[in-house]
Amino acid sequence: MPGRPLSIALFSDSALPILNGVSVSIDGLMKGLREQGHSVHLFCSGFPGHHEQDPNVHRFGALLTPFAKGYPLSVPPFYPMLREFRKHRFDVIHTHTPFTVGMVGLRWAESHEIPIVSTYHTLYDKYAHYIPVLPKRYTRYKIAKHTNFYYNNVDHVITPSDASSRWLQRHNIRTPISVVPTGIPVAKSLNQASIRAKLGARPEQKVMLYVGRIAVEKNLSLLFQAAAQVMRDDPRTLLWVVGDGPARETYRRMASDLGIGDRCRFFGFVPREKVDPYLAAADLFVFPSMTETQGLVVMEAMSYGLPSVVVHAGGAGDAVSDGRNGLLVSNDSAMMSRAIKRLLSDESLYNHLSEHATIDAREYSLPNMVRRITDIYHAAMGEPADVRAGIHVL
Repeated sequence: MPGRPLSIALFSDSALPILNGVSVSIDGLMKGLREQGHSVHLFCSGFPGHHEQDPNVHRFGALLTPFAKGYPLSVPPFYPMLREFRKHRFDVIHTHTPFTVGMVGLRWAESHEIPIVSTYHTLYDKYAHYIPVLPKRYTRYKIAKHTNFYYNNVDHVITPSDASSRWLQRHNIRTPISVVPTGIPVAKSLNQASIRAKLGARPEQKVMLYVGRIAVEKNLSLLFQAAAQVMRDDPRTLLWVVGDGPARETYRRMASDLGIGDRCRFFGFVPREKVDPYLAAADLFVFPSMTETQGLVVMEAMSYGLPSVVVHAGGAGDAVSDGRNGLLVSNDSAMMSRAIKRLLSDESLYNHLSEHATIDAREYSLPNMVRRITDIYHAAMGEPADVRAGIHVL
């Protein structure tokens, strides 16, 4: 029957302690599935120096590479893990990346005749610059060819947003596609005043917050240019940047060159479980990236009642209803700065957006995500699902 506990194998090149949208999504899915009584095993890349505490997480040997620092690359042989894999008689395989570990998942699904579902988390062609030895155009072509091959060889594809599903359709993916936004945890009850004091923000100051990877594909130049325009007109404003990445020093220098270095603070890498205080302490969330399939952190900010100013491109803006829970802007620093200044100067608008951000974030609960995904598992297995109404199948 559809409600029976399942034995599920997840495969991913990216998993905690790597901190990004994929690893956060997998962590939430594992917790949610286990809370509903399912058995979940994760097969993923090893991480040098990491001591695994979860006995159901199995790590392949991996190496660090110079072109993707902090992202270990799994290397063969993979077959020694087969004995562990076969012990559990999995009902379904769910891959989260289409590359090395994702290919292992695909091959083992084929050889063991196990249904396979895959989530398309990332617009991979936007990251072609991380492979410097090849021309970008050729790299994008090869990524597109591999994307077409991989997702046309699974039983069902999950995407977190309409934007990413449209991208797959443009690349001739014929596999059924379901849009299932990633679930977020319930916001914690935190004392904003005490956290702000601890982090160095005075009561009258207004904190703009960015949380995410600090890299060129995140379009952060736009954010710093917009922040500089805001700060020239409003001396109360601060910009907090939570996260790390290869372009951190580039943007630190940009902040200094723009004359806003004393009002920008780079907090560096913050573990996922310690990000919530920054969300609770901020006044406004700002997100310029155009390469997201979803923008999970935008929804997490909404759960804390933060209105967001988001560039309307990719999937990050899908959670933002313009004028209801945030403001959508084009890829223009002047437009972004005007939106920020409008929010910070119009208390009625700010309160309206804040209230609806909190309300709308409830739609993205972990239980809702898990229910929809287990329905997809049962469909891939050829079993009827309990509830299919919440799934948007393309």
